Amino acid sequence: MTAPGSARDPLRRYLSAWIGFSAGGHFSQALAVAIVLFGFSAHVVRTLTGWPGTIAVLASLVVLAALSLAGQRHHIEWHGLLPVSLIALFGYFAVTVFWSQYTWATVGGIAYAAAFAALGLYLALGRDLVQVIRAAGDALRILLVASLALEVLSGLLIDQPIRFLGIEGNLAEGGPIQGLAGTRNFLGFLAALGLVTFATEYLMRSVSLSLGLASGSVAALALVFSRSPVTVVAVVALLASGLALRTLRRAPAARRPLLQTTLAASVVAGTALAWAAHERVLALLGARSDVDVRLALWGRLRDLTDLNPIEGSGFVGLWPTSVFPFSTLLSPTGRPHSTGLGVFWDAWFQVGLVGLLLLLAAGGLALVRSWITASAHPIIAYAWPALVLVLITVTGVAESYVLFEGTLMLFVATATISARKRSWRSKLGSLPRA
Repeated sequence: MTAPGSARDPLRRYLSAWIGFSAGGHFSQALAVAIVLFGFSAHVVRTLTGWPGTIAVLASLVVLAALSLAGQRHHIEWHGLLPVSLIALFGYFAVTVFWSQYTWATVGGIAYAAAFAALGLYLALGRDLVQVIRAAGDALRILLVASLALEVLSGLLIDQPIRFLGIEGNLAEGGPIQGLAGTRNFLGFLAALGLVTFATEYLMRSVSLSLGLASGSVAALALVFSRSPVTVVAVVALLASGLALRTLRRAPAARRPLLQTTLAASVVAGTALAWAAHERVLALLGARSDVDVRLALWGRLRDLTDLNPIEGSGFVGLWPTSVFPFSTLLSPTGRPHSTGLGVFWDAWFQVGLVGLLLLLAAGGLALVRSWITASAHPIIAYAWPALVLVLITVTGVAESYVLFEGTLMLFVATATISARKRSWRSKLGSLPRA
């Protein structure tokens, strides 16, 4: 007669084997590439397979990431693993379900955001920073090359739009192009992220000069042909941030506090100057029509925000366009907007003033921590989280990417990586116990 526990032994051995395999270096790195690739191409997966297919892929990646972390559990420093600011932010997201007028949409939005946050946490804990950068580089190369290839096919070879992918086929006219990103602004965001990642890869000596130049050229072409005014501003901010970090890293340690203070004052003054001259800047960028669309939408959001200004209407992340009131917020083409086109009003509408302040606190802490680390750490890889957070911050003025999918995942990963070096809780582990 078979003992009750013997039937479970094969299952345990199989699960242990899977955990051991998933903790291996090659599998973990391939999984990291797949996670970043899915995070930034969820739009394409959703278009091809619908929400059921997207949820299935997302759930599979979360399970594989959990198994991989389980296999690496003895090598991970679990003490203070997640910043308190992120815990508070996602905790408040979850709390909004209790007063949401669209409860099931809020439940789904919270679960969807939590899954991407879990993937970001895997990147921060299951891979070291160099491996995360290499995974992001490989995924972005695939996305940008595929995007340009499809734009060449649509705009030059068949001269027809590929509408189910959102590709308009405007390459022959010089753009704007959308690629696999769905919109020109998101393609520009991915191209700018690619430039930062490819440059960091080369400076780390992770890729050859030829591959670095080829990757940078692809990202630059996508950036130019996307004709995204939002990304132009973000790239200028990235160049200024890169030069500032280079100066800080080369400066003596005793001079860095003064340089940091001067830099902070320059950022405040530059922001005020840009705001004062924003009409001329918009005219120069040719972004007047885009701004008019955003102002019209933000005006509607402001009216809706007045109904629940403190607590918000309920977190959903990516807007469920078939649910009221999102179904009434229409673009000039007559289609419902899928985001608030700016993290400020979008977050205030969804999670209120409390949630907006928590988001700003989490983002601000992550940016400050990553910047201080990048300006002093001898390894050039630590400049990547700081520059990525600068890109997310600047883009957030005109887009809501940080509230959902790949950008939310990247935000969680970089915030966790940054907290690893600067978190106050990391010092508690070294204190003597009574």
